[in-house]
Amino acid sequence: MSAGARPGAVVTGMGLVTPVGRKPAEFFDALTAGRSGITALPEGHPAHGWLEAAGLAPAIAGREVLPPTETRCVDRFVLLALAAADDALADAGLVVGRDVDPRRIAVVLATGGGGLETFEQQSHKRLDRGRPGVSPYLLPGMLSNMAAARIAIKHGIRGYSSAVVTACAAGAQAVAEGLRLIRAGDADVVVCGGSESSLHPTIAAAFTNAHALAHGWADPAQSSRPFDAGRNGFVLGEGSAVLVLERTAHADARGAAGYADLIGWGASTDAHHPTMPRPDGEGAADAMRSALANAGLAPADIGYVNAHGTGTKLGDVAETAALRAVFGDEQPAVSSTKGSTGHLLGAAGAVEAAATALAVARGVLPPTLNLDSPDQACDLDHVRGAARHLPVGAALSNAFAFGGHNISLIFGPASTSRSK
Repeated sequence: MSAGARPGAVVTGMGLVTPVGRKPAEFFDALTAGRSGITALPEGHPAHGWLEAAGLAPAIAGREVLPPTETRCVDRFVLLALAAADDALADAGLVVGRDVDPRRIAVVLATGGGGLETFEQQSHKRLDRGRPGVSPYLLPGMLSNMAAARIAIKHGIRGYSSAVVTACAAGAQAVAEGLRLIRAGDADVVVCGGSESSLHPTIAAAFTNAHALAHGWADPAQSSRPFDAGRNGFVLGEGSAVLVLERTAHADARGAAGYADLIGWGASTDAHHPTMPRPDGEGAADAMRSALANAGLAPADIGYVNAHGTGTKLGDVAETAALRAVFGDEQPAVSSTKGSTGHLLGAAGAVEAAATALAVARGVLPPTLNLDSPDQACDLDHVRGAARHLPVGAALSNAFAFGGHNISLIFGPASTSRSK
């Protein structure tokens, strides 16, 4: 690494609710084995018949994460976030009030759409029954900040809290906010990540009518194909990922082990179009360059990129242009884990941050599933066919979004005295 590398924050815990598993080892083993979590939705699911394929996360009942008296009208995105946060804090071995001052721990939880499903359900009740049909618990059940609020209430977190809502970059931006808070001295620990529950008919109809979704694949597991010449759209997914970021000295003082360090972040805005990326990839390139500068690294220090790679024609080519602009002919290994999980929208960046941290921790790079014939316009060093065993000193994760939001995160080896 470059001599000017800046201090980061160590990832001491992870909580995941994803289409390919919940525990970090289960999740990462599925990615490296090339297993798909993309299926046809079962009969009885609200979006059955509306989506050809989807990344369906495990069911989380309200009683699993909340007292029965508090489950009224709580949206699924909140339940997914609570389950992931509970697991992340348990994985970190951290109890608020025992291991950290409640005022020195923060929570930043992102979402793209928030409680859209709950809002739609209550809107139907209003149309059917008028004003009496609407639950008084609607707003505390579906507002975008309620995942962060519920996590803070449950665990007694009394420091900074926030909700990031920058579409498909939101989960990564929440993780970046965690590093900002720790570097600024505003927190010793940050619970950060993203959650999304978007597998319902209205969202499915909107993306279908926009011709954005993969279609026509007899086997749903083959439909998500980032960078492949045969790709024809992305696959909608749902889930949550929460990371516990910790000041290294704080983690060492309590004997906590780390997965990896978050050592840099970068952000930019395309200022180009509400839904389409800049074709030249310059906005995305700006975010990656900013992350490198923030980490005090050079492009040659990056050994792996977990690409945004959704499987759309325009997006994959624009990201390729950005990677080539930043790294030139000396391209790092690249893969997109959306081939296995689908696109989890506001949670995607957090899920992929976890995958990137695990790749650094294990020295194993997950392949891009279904990348059978790489698009010639996406001429990168793709990890495909099988996982690649390659220890890397630093790895970068990209997340890009409608509105032109771009976030890049950089992870390096854990700086704690013990590694997970």
